[in-house]
Amino acid sequence: MQRFRRIVVAIALAATATTTVAACGDDDSGDDSGATTLKLWHYEGESSAMGVGWDRAIEIFKTEHPGVEVRFERKAFEQIQQNAGMIINSSEGPDIMEYNKGNATAGLLSSQGLLTDLSDEASKRGWADKLSPSLQTTARYSDKGVMGSGNWFGVPNYGEYVTVYYNKDLFDRNGVTVPTTMAELTAAMDTFVGKGITPLGTAGAEYPAGQLFYQLALSKADRQFVDNYQLYKNPVDFRADPLKYGADTFADWVRRGYVAKDSASLKAEDMGTAFIAGKTPMIVSGSWWYGRFKAEMKANWDTFLFPGNTLNAGSSGNLWVVPTSSKAKSLAYDFIDITLRPEIQDLIGNNGGIPVAGDPAKISDPKDRRLIGDFNTVSKQDGLAFYPDWPVPGYYDVLVGGFQSLINGSKSPDQVLDTIAKPYADGVKEITGK
Repeated sequence: MQRFRRIVVAIALAATATTTVAACGDDDSGDDSGATTLKLWHYEGESSAMGVGWDRAIEIFKTEHPGVEVRFERKAFEQIQQNAGMIINSSEGPDIMEYNKGNATAGLLSSQGLLTDLSDEASKRGWADKLSPSLQTTARYSDKGVMGSGNWFGVPNYGEYVTVYYNKDLFDRNGVTVPTTMAELTAAMDTFVGKGITPLGTAGAEYPAGQLFYQLALSKADRQFVDNYQLYKNPVDFRADPLKYGADTFADWVRRGYVAKDSASLKAEDMGTAFIAGKTPMIVSGSWWYGRFKAEMKANWDTFLFPGNTLNAGSSGNLWVVPTSSKAKSLAYDFIDITLRPEIQDLIGNNGGIPVAGDPAKISDPKDRRLIGDFNTVSKQDGLAFYPDWPVPGYYDVLVGGFQSLINGSKSPDQVLDTIAKPYADGVKEITGK
Protein backbone atom coordinates (compact mmCIF):
# COMPACT_ATOMS: atom_id res chain seq x y z
CA MET A 1 0.00 0.00 0.00
CA GLN A 2 1.24 3.45 -0.75
CA ARG A 3 1.76 5.40 2.44
CA PHE A 4 -0.11 8.62 3.18
CA ARG A 5 2.94 10.57 2.11
CA ARG A 6 0.98 13.50 0.89
CA ILE A 7 1.02 14.83 4.46
CA VAL A 8 3.72 17.49 4.37
CA VAL A 9 4.30 17.85 8.07
CA ALA A 10 7.28 16.02 9.45
CA ILE A 11 5.54 12.93 10.74
CA ALA A 12 7.11 9.53 10.58
CA LEU A 13 5.08 6.94 8.73
CA ALA A 14 5.66 3.25 9.14
CA ALA A 15 7.46 1.66 6.23
CA THR A 16 9.75 -1.26 5.80
CA ALA A 17 12.72 -1.08 3.53
CA THR A 18 16.17 -2.44 3.01
CA THR A 19 19.26 -0.34 2.72
CA THR A 20 22.66 -0.89 1.32
CA VAL A 21 25.94 0.68 2.28
CA ALA A 22 26.17 4.26 1.05
CA ALA A 23 29.11 5.12 -1.12
CA CYS A 24 30.57 8.41 -2.23
CA GLY A 25 29.94 9.57 -5.79
CA ASP A 26 32.33 11.18 -8.20
CA ASP A 27 34.21 14.41 -7.76
CA ASP A 28 32.16 17.49 -6.90
CA SER A 29 33.47 19.79 -9.62
CA GLY A 30 30.97 21.89 -11.54
CA ASP A 31 31.23 19.69 -14.65
CA ASP A 32 29.78 16.24 -13.96
CA SER A 33 29.64 15.10 -17.59
CA GLY A 34 32.26 12.47 -16.84
CA ALA A 35 30.50 11.01 -13.81
CA THR A 36 30.57 7.22 -13.68
CA THR A 37 28.28 6.66 -10.68
CA LEU A 38 24.64 7.53 -10.05
CA LYS A 39 23.46 7.22 -6.46
CA LEU A 40 19.68 6.83 -6.40
CA TRP A 41 17.38 6.61 -3.39
CA HIS A 42 13.66 5.97 -3.16
CA TYR A 43 11.25 4.40 -0.68
CA GLU A 44 8.81 2.49 -2.90
CA GLY A 45 8.15 -1.17 -2.19
CA GLU A 46 9.65 -3.59 -4.68
CA SER A 47 6.25 -4.89 -5.81
CA SER A 48 4.51 -1.50 -5.87
CA ALA A 49 3.60 0.10 -9.18
CA MET A 50 6.33 2.71 -8.86
CA GLY A 51 8.86 0.18 -7.60
CA VAL A 52 8.24 -2.02 -10.64
CA GLY A 53 8.38 0.92 -13.02
CA TRP A 54 11.52 2.41 -11.58
CA ASP A 55 13.33 -0.94 -11.50
CA ARG A 56 12.71 -1.12 -15.25
CA ALA A 57 13.87 2.49 -15.63
CA ILE A 58 17.14 1.55 -13.91
CA GLU A 59 17.60 -1.32 -16.38
CA ILE A 60 17.05 1.03 -19.32
CA PHE A 61 19.39 3.61 -17.81
CA LYS A 62 22.16 1.04 -17.46
CA THR A 63 21.71 -0.08 -21.07
CA GLU A 64 21.89 3.49 -22.33
CA HIS A 65 24.79 4.45 -20.04
CA PRO A 66 27.34 1.66 -20.31
CA GLY A 67 30.13 2.19 -17.86
CA VAL A 68 27.93 4.02 -15.34
CA GLU A 69 27.26 2.24 -12.05
CA VAL A 70 23.85 2.76 -10.47
CA ARG A 71 24.08 2.56 -6.69
CA PHE A 72 20.44 2.21 -5.70
CA GLU A 73 19.33 2.24 -2.07
CA ARG A 74 15.76 1.61 -0.93
CA LYS A 75 15.25 3.79 2.14
CA ALA A 76 12.47 3.80 4.69
CA PHE A 77 10.22 6.81 4.20
CA GLU A 78 10.93 8.19 7.65
CA GLN A 79 14.69 8.03 7.06
CA ILE A 80 14.36 10.59 4.29
CA GLN A 81 11.42 12.55 5.74
CA GLN A 82 13.04 13.26 9.09
CA ASN A 83 16.64 13.79 8.02
CA ALA A 84 16.52 14.97 4.41
CA GLY A 85 18.21 18.32 4.95
CA MET A 86 21.13 16.80 6.81
CA ILE A 87 21.43 13.81 4.47
CA ILE A 88 21.56 15.63 1.16
CA ASN A 89 23.93 18.26 2.50
CA SER A 90 26.55 15.61 3.21
CA SER A 91 29.01 13.71 1.06
CA GLU A 92 27.03 10.52 1.72
CA GLY A 93 23.86 11.85 0.11
CA PRO A 94 22.33 10.68 -3.19
CA ASP A 95 22.57 12.22 -6.64
CA ILE A 96 18.81 11.81 -7.12
CA MET A 97 16.07 10.79 -4.71
CA GLU A 98 12.33 10.52 -4.23
CA TYR A 99 11.06 13.19 -1.86
CA ASN A 100 7.71 14.37 -0.55
CA LYS A 101 6.09 17.29 -2.30
CA GLY A 102 4.70 20.36 -0.58
CA ASN A 103 5.67 23.56 1.21
CA ALA A 104 7.06 21.94 4.36
CA THR A 105 9.20 19.38 2.54
CA ALA A 106 10.44 19.99 -1.01
CA GLY A 107 9.54 23.65 -0.64
CA LEU A 108 11.52 24.01 2.56
CA LEU A 109 14.63 22.35 1.11
CA SER A 110 14.41 24.44 -2.06
CA SER A 111 14.22 27.66 -0.02
CA GLN A 112 17.35 26.55 1.85
CA GLY A 113 19.26 26.10 -1.41
CA LEU A 114 19.54 22.32 -1.02
CA LEU A 115 17.76 21.33 -4.24
CA THR A 116 18.88 21.89 -7.82
CA ASP A 117 16.81 24.22 -10.00
CA LEU A 118 15.45 21.99 -12.78
CA SER A 119 13.68 24.70 -14.79
CA ASP A 120 15.99 24.61 -17.81
CA GLU A 121 15.83 20.82 -17.98
CA ALA A 122 12.03 20.84 -17.63
CA SER A 123 11.80 23.12 -20.64
CA LYS A 124 14.52 21.48 -22.73
CA ARG A 125 13.36 17.91 -22.15
CA GLY A 126 9.64 18.62 -22.47
CA TRP A 127 8.72 17.70 -18.90
CA ALA A 128 6.59 20.83 -18.64
CA ASP A 129 4.58 19.74 -21.68
CA LYS A 130 3.71 16.38 -20.13
CA LEU A 131 2.29 17.67 -16.85
CA SER A 132 -1.01 19.49 -16.36
CA PRO A 133 -1.01 22.83 -14.48
CA SER A 134 -2.23 21.25 -11.24
CA LEU A 135 0.48 18.57 -11.47
CA GLN A 136 3.10 21.26 -12.04
CA THR A 137 2.01 23.03 -8.85
CA THR A 138 3.90 20.59 -6.65
CA ALA A 139 7.00 20.75 -8.85
CA ARG A 140 7.51 24.51 -8.63
CA TYR A 141 8.40 26.61 -5.56
CA SER A 142 8.92 30.29 -4.83
CA ASP A 143 12.00 31.62 -3.06
CA LYS A 144 10.04 31.22 0.20
CA GLY A 145 9.33 27.57 -0.58
CA VAL A 146 5.64 28.04 -1.42
CA MET A 147 4.44 25.67 -4.12
CA GLY A 148 2.74 26.72 -7.33
CA SER A 149 5.09 29.35 -8.75
CA GLY A 150 8.76 29.96 -9.28
CA ASN A 151 11.34 27.46 -10.45
CA TRP A 152 11.13 23.70 -10.88
CA PHE A 153 12.74 21.83 -8.00
CA GLY A 154 11.18 18.41 -8.56
CA VAL A 155 9.53 16.25 -11.19
CA PRO A 156 6.60 13.88 -10.52
CA ASN A 157 5.91 10.90 -12.76
CA TYR A 158 2.80 9.45 -11.13
CA GLY A 159 -0.38 10.83 -9.65
CA GLU A 160 -2.77 10.22 -6.77
CA TYR A 161 -6.23 11.36 -5.79
CA VAL A 162 -9.13 10.73 -3.44
CA THR A 163 -12.01 8.71 -4.84
CA VAL A 164 -14.90 6.57 -3.61
CA TYR A 165 -14.35 2.83 -3.26
CA TYR A 166 -17.53 0.80 -3.14
CA ASN A 167 -18.49 -2.83 -2.56
CA LYS A 168 -20.52 -3.81 -5.62
CA ASP A 169 -21.86 -6.93 -3.91
CA LEU A 170 -23.29 -4.89 -1.03
CA PHE A 171 -24.73 -2.35 -3.47
CA ASP A 172 -26.43 -5.08 -5.53
CA ARG A 173 -27.68 -6.95 -2.48
CA ASN A 174 -29.36 -3.82 -1.13
CA GLY A 175 -30.66 -2.46 -4.41
CA VAL A 176 -28.33 0.55 -4.49
CA THR A 177 -26.98 1.99 -7.75
CA VAL A 178 -23.81 4.02 -8.20
CA PRO A 179 -24.62 7.67 -7.42
CA THR A 180 -23.66 10.45 -9.81
CA THR A 181 -24.91 13.42 -7.75
CA MET A 182 -24.78 14.40 -4.09
CA ALA A 183 -28.53 13.87 -3.84
CA GLU A 184 -28.16 10.33 -5.18
CA LEU A 185 -25.28 9.69 -2.76
CA THR A 186 -27.31 10.71 0.27
CA ALA A 187 -30.28 8.67 -0.99
CA ALA A 188 -28.00 5.63 -1.32
CA MET A 189 -26.69 6.15 2.21
CA ASP A 190 -30.27 6.48 3.51
CA THR A 191 -31.06 3.10 1.96
CA PHE A 192 -28.16 1.46 3.77
CA VAL A 193 -29.02 3.14 7.08
CA GLY A 194 -32.60 1.94 6.70
CA LYS A 195 -31.27 -1.61 6.55
CA GLY A 196 -29.08 -1.20 9.62
CA ILE A 197 -25.82 -0.74 7.66
CA THR A 198 -23.43 2.15 8.25
CA PRO A 199 -22.77 3.18 4.65
CA LEU A 200 -19.52 5.11 4.89
CA GLY A 201 -16.38 3.89 6.61
CA THR A 202 -13.83 6.43 7.81
CA ALA A 203 -11.16 6.89 10.47
CA GLY A 204 -11.00 9.79 12.87
CA ALA A 205 -7.63 8.99 14.40
CA GLU A 206 -5.80 9.54 11.10
CA TYR A 207 -6.20 11.28 7.75
CA PRO A 208 -9.48 9.83 6.31
CA ALA A 209 -11.87 12.05 8.31
CA GLY A 210 -10.03 15.21 7.32
CA GLN A 211 -10.09 14.16 3.68
CA LEU A 212 -13.84 13.48 3.83
CA PHE A 213 -14.36 16.98 5.26
CA TYR A 214 -12.22 18.43 2.48
CA GLN A 215 -14.14 16.56 -0.24
CA LEU A 216 -17.39 17.95 1.15
CA ALA A 217 -15.95 21.46 1.24
CA LEU A 218 -14.64 21.09 -2.31
CA SER A 219 -18.13 20.26 -3.53
CA LYS A 220 -18.91 23.97 -2.92
CA ALA A 221 -15.48 25.36 -3.83
CA ASP A 222 -13.76 26.79 -6.89
CA ARG A 223 -10.12 27.11 -7.94
CA GLN A 224 -9.88 30.51 -6.26
CA PHE A 225 -10.65 28.92 -2.90
CA VAL A 226 -7.97 26.27 -3.47
CA ASP A 227 -5.44 28.96 -4.38
CA ASN A 228 -6.38 30.94 -1.27
CA TYR A 229 -6.27 27.96 1.08
CA GLN A 230 -3.23 26.20 -0.33
CA LEU A 231 -1.19 29.01 -1.87
CA TYR A 232 -2.16 31.95 0.39
CA LYS A 233 -3.44 34.11 -2.46
CA ASN A 234 -6.08 35.68 -0.19
CA PRO A 235 -7.21 35.26 3.44
CA VAL A 236 -9.48 32.29 4.18
CA ASP A 237 -12.65 32.65 6.25
CA PHE A 238 -13.16 29.40 8.14
CA ARG A 239 -16.65 30.41 9.29
CA ALA A 240 -17.87 30.79 5.70
CA ASP A 241 -18.50 28.34 2.88
CA PRO A 242 -17.01 26.17 1.55
CA LEU A 243 -15.29 25.19 4.82
CA LYS A 244 -18.42 25.83 6.88
CA TYR A 245 -20.45 23.67 4.50
CA GLY A 246 -17.87 20.91 4.82
CA ALA A 247 -17.95 20.89 8.61
CA ASP A 248 -21.74 21.28 8.87
CA THR A 249 -22.38 18.50 6.37
CA PHE A 250 -19.86 16.20 8.03
CA ALA A 251 -21.62 16.65 11.38
CA ASP A 252 -24.98 16.07 9.71
CA TRP A 253 -23.71 12.81 8.19
CA VAL A 254 -22.68 11.64 11.64
CA ARG A 255 -26.13 12.52 13.02
CA ARG A 256 -27.83 10.66 10.18
CA GLY A 257 -25.78 7.53 10.80
CA TYR A 258 -23.87 7.73 7.54
CA VAL A 259 -20.63 7.79 9.57
CA ALA A 260 -20.28 5.75 12.76
CA LYS A 261 -19.55 7.69 15.95
CA ASP A 262 -17.09 5.02 17.09
CA SER A 263 -14.99 5.72 13.99
CA ALA A 264 -13.47 8.65 15.90
CA SER A 265 -10.90 6.28 17.38
CA LEU A 266 -10.23 4.26 14.23
CA LYS A 267 -7.07 4.47 12.15
CA ALA A 268 -6.81 4.29 8.38
CA GLU A 269 -5.80 0.64 8.57
CA ASP A 270 -9.00 -0.15 10.48
CA MET A 271 -11.04 1.55 7.78
CA GLY A 272 -9.21 -0.29 5.02
CA THR A 273 -9.40 -3.74 6.57
CA ALA A 274 -13.13 -3.32 7.29
CA PHE A 275 -13.67 -2.53 3.61
CA ILE A 276 -11.55 -5.52 2.57
CA ALA A 277 -13.61 -7.75 4.88
CA GLY A 278 -16.83 -6.62 3.19
CA LYS A 279 -18.19 -4.83 6.25
CA THR A 280 -18.41 -1.37 4.69
CA PRO A 281 -20.27 -0.38 1.51
CA MET A 282 -18.11 2.69 0.81
CA ILE A 283 -14.99 4.54 1.86
CA VAL A 284 -13.70 7.89 0.63
CA SER A 285 -9.95 7.61 0.39
CA GLY A 286 -6.91 7.71 -1.84
CA SER A 287 -5.72 5.82 -4.87
CA TRP A 288 -2.85 4.53 -2.71
CA TRP A 289 -5.26 1.84 -1.41
CA TYR A 290 -6.02 0.56 -4.89
CA GLY A 291 -3.24 -2.00 -5.23
CA ARG A 292 -3.94 -3.49 -1.84
CA PHE A 293 -7.66 -3.84 -2.46
CA LYS A 294 -6.92 -5.43 -5.81
CA ALA A 295 -4.63 -7.97 -4.16
CA GLU A 296 -6.63 -8.76 -1.01
CA MET A 297 -10.32 -8.10 -1.54
CA LYS A 298 -12.54 -11.07 -2.36
CA ALA A 299 -15.79 -9.18 -2.86
CA ASN A 300 -16.58 -7.43 -6.12
CA TRP A 301 -15.59 -3.77 -5.82
CA ASP A 302 -14.88 -0.71 -7.91
CA THR A 303 -14.44 3.07 -7.72
CA PHE A 304 -16.29 6.23 -8.70
CA LEU A 305 -15.44 9.92 -8.38
CA PHE A 306 -16.99 11.81 -5.48
CA PRO A 307 -20.41 12.66 -6.95
CA GLY A 308 -20.77 16.14 -8.37
CA ASN A 309 -17.26 17.34 -7.54
CA THR A 310 -15.07 18.95 -10.16
CA LEU A 311 -12.40 19.52 -7.50
CA ASN A 312 -10.98 16.55 -5.61
CA ALA A 313 -8.22 16.04 -3.09
CA GLY A 314 -5.19 14.86 -5.01
CA SER A 315 -1.92 15.88 -6.56
CA SER A 316 1.10 14.62 -8.30
CA GLY A 317 2.88 11.82 -6.55
CA ASN A 318 6.18 12.43 -4.84
CA LEU A 319 9.00 14.11 -6.68
CA TRP A 320 12.32 13.21 -8.14
CA VAL A 321 14.67 15.85 -6.73
CA VAL A 322 18.34 16.43 -7.45
CA PRO A 323 20.30 17.69 -4.42
CA THR A 324 22.50 20.68 -5.01
CA SER A 325 25.38 18.51 -3.77
CA SER A 326 24.76 15.87 -6.48
CA LYS A 327 27.91 14.89 -8.31
CA ALA A 328 26.05 13.42 -11.28
CA LYS A 329 23.34 15.91 -12.17
CA SER A 330 23.29 15.20 -15.90
CA LEU A 331 22.86 11.49 -15.21
CA ALA A 332 20.07 12.29 -12.76
CA TYR A 333 18.26 14.29 -15.46
CA ASP A 334 18.59 11.37 -17.86
CA PHE A 335 17.02 9.02 -15.30
CA ILE A 336 14.08 11.35 -14.68
CA ASP A 337 13.57 11.52 -18.43
CA ILE A 338 13.35 7.73 -18.65
CA THR A 339 10.68 7.53 -15.93
CA LEU A 340 8.43 9.76 -18.06
CA ARG A 341 8.71 7.61 -21.17
CA PRO A 342 5.61 5.74 -22.37
CA GLU A 343 7.13 2.34 -21.56
CA ILE A 344 7.61 3.22 -17.88
CA GLN A 345 4.35 5.14 -17.61
CA ASP A 346 2.38 2.21 -19.03
CA LEU A 347 4.20 -0.19 -16.72
CA ILE A 348 3.19 1.90 -13.72
CA GLY A 349 -0.40 1.93 -14.97
CA ASN A 350 -0.54 -1.82 -15.52
CA ASN A 351 0.65 -2.42 -11.97
CA GLY A 352 -2.04 -0.38 -10.23
CA GLY A 353 -0.40 3.05 -10.31
CA ILE A 354 -1.49 6.27 -11.99
CA PRO A 355 0.89 7.46 -14.70
CA VAL A 356 0.98 11.19 -15.41
CA ALA A 357 1.91 10.75 -19.06
CA GLY A 358 0.46 7.34 -19.90
CA ASP A 359 -2.15 6.16 -22.36
CA PRO A 360 -5.22 4.54 -20.74
CA ALA A 361 -5.69 2.50 -23.92
CA LYS A 362 -2.45 0.69 -23.11
CA ILE A 363 -3.80 -0.46 -19.72
CA SER A 364 -5.15 -4.00 -19.89
CA ASP A 365 -7.36 -4.21 -16.79
CA PRO A 366 -10.73 -2.35 -17.08
CA LYS A 367 -10.65 -1.38 -13.41
CA ASP A 368 -7.12 0.01 -13.78
CA ARG A 369 -8.27 1.98 -16.82
CA ARG A 370 -11.14 3.50 -14.84
CA LEU A 371 -8.82 4.54 -12.01
CA ILE A 372 -6.45 6.20 -14.47
CA GLY A 373 -9.24 7.62 -16.63
CA ASP A 374 -10.88 9.27 -13.63
CA PHE A 375 -7.55 10.77 -12.58
CA ASN A 376 -7.02 12.09 -16.11
CA THR A 377 -10.51 13.60 -16.04
CA VAL A 378 -9.79 15.43 -12.79
CA SER A 379 -6.31 16.49 -13.87
CA LYS A 380 -7.33 17.80 -17.30
CA GLN A 381 -10.03 20.01 -15.80
CA ASP A 382 -7.48 21.41 -13.33
CA GLY A 383 -9.37 19.64 -10.57
CA LEU A 384 -6.57 18.47 -8.28
CA ALA A 385 -7.02 20.43 -5.05
CA PHE A 386 -4.11 18.95 -3.03
CA TYR A 387 -4.75 17.84 0.58
CA PRO A 388 -6.30 19.59 3.58
CA ASP A 389 -3.25 19.32 5.82
CA TRP A 390 -0.81 20.73 3.27
CA PRO A 391 -0.92 24.48 3.85
CA VAL A 392 1.26 24.73 6.97
CA PRO A 393 3.61 22.50 9.00
CA GLY A 394 1.94 20.67 11.85
CA TYR A 395 -1.55 21.02 10.41
CA TYR A 396 -2.16 17.29 10.08
CA ASP A 397 -2.45 16.82 13.84
CA VAL A 398 -4.69 19.87 14.09
CA LEU A 399 -7.15 18.41 11.57
CA VAL A 400 -7.11 14.95 13.17
CA GLY A 401 -7.97 16.40 16.58
CA GLY A 402 -10.65 18.64 15.15
CA PHE A 403 -12.53 15.97 13.26
CA GLN A 404 -12.27 13.42 16.01
CA SER A 405 -14.17 15.99 18.10
CA LEU A 406 -16.76 16.40 15.37
CA ILE A 407 -17.34 12.66 15.05
CA ASN A 408 -17.68 12.01 18.78
CA GLY A 409 -19.82 15.11 19.24
CA SER A 410 -17.61 16.85 21.78
CA LYS A 411 -17.43 19.99 19.60
CA SER A 412 -19.87 21.69 17.27
CA PRO A 413 -18.94 22.37 13.63
CA ASP A 414 -18.30 26.05 14.42
CA GLN A 415 -16.06 25.12 17.35
CA VAL A 416 -14.09 22.75 15.16
CA LEU A 417 -13.68 25.43 12.50
CA ASP A 418 -12.36 27.83 15.15
CA THR A 419 -9.99 25.11 16.38
CA ILE A 420 -8.45 24.60 12.95
CA ALA A 421 -8.49 28.27 11.89
CA LYS A 422 -5.90 29.70 14.28
CA PRO A 423 -3.07 27.20 13.60
CA TYR A 424 -3.65 27.76 9.89
CA ALA A 425 -3.42 31.54 10.23
CA ASP A 426 -0.37 31.30 12.48
CA GLY A 427 1.38 28.95 10.04
CA VAL A 428 0.67 31.15 7.03
CA LYS A 429 2.02 34.17 8.89
CA GLU A 430 5.19 32.31 9.80
CA ILE A 431 5.78 31.32 6.17
CA THR A 432 4.78 34.56 4.45
CA GLY A 433 5.38 37.14 7.16
CA LYS A 434 1.81 38.41 6.63
